[in-house]
Amino acid sequence: MSAVLGADGLARCPWGLSAPDYVAYHDDEWGRPVRDDQGVYERLCLEAFQSGLSWLTILRKRAGFRAAFAEFDPVKVAEFGSEDVERLMSDAAIVRNRAKIEAAIANARAALELPEGLAALTWRHADPHAPAPETSGDVPASTPGSKSLAKELKRCGFRFVGPTTAYALMQACGLVDDHLVGCFRRGAYSG
Repeated sequence: MSAVLGADGLARCPWGLSAPDYVAYHDDEWGRPVRDDQGVYERLCLEAFQSGLSWLTILRKRAGFRAAFAEFDPVKVAEFGSEDVERLMSDAAIVRNRAKIEAAIANARAALELPEGLAALTWRHADPHAPAPETSGDVPASTPGSKSLAKELKRCGFRFVGPTTAYALMQACGLVDDHLVGCFRRGAYSG
């Protein structure tokens, strides 16, 4: 599908009109450059939790995730222990998956070990010259850049960061602009 005209007269990526929660995320956040460690860490966690689920589920639980994971402050999450894992496993406001919860904690610890920080490592893989997708079918699930990012993150001790998750992170944080040609947000943000 190509960009679709919304009731407000603005053309958007088709997924951006499929639910009210998506409109705000599409218009105000997705693809906007995120350059701070905490912001990148949050999106990395949310993308990992999304694996196998609908993104809409994650968006609707985002406030719960933020409360449960100390606003995604990696310093605080890195201090979580087994009692926190059990607390999180009983928290219906988040996705209760032990492997993903433990990965979020391990990833906070790994992020703190990065000399240049998580955002800097991630942004080394930005692809501002990626071809502009004309239809939803033109948007890849992964790219050589996301494969490279996933490999580097894994080498640094990160978990739940395959090439597809890494590419979703790149999209969410503005490392690539996958707003479709004709979408009013295409090119609106500069990395």
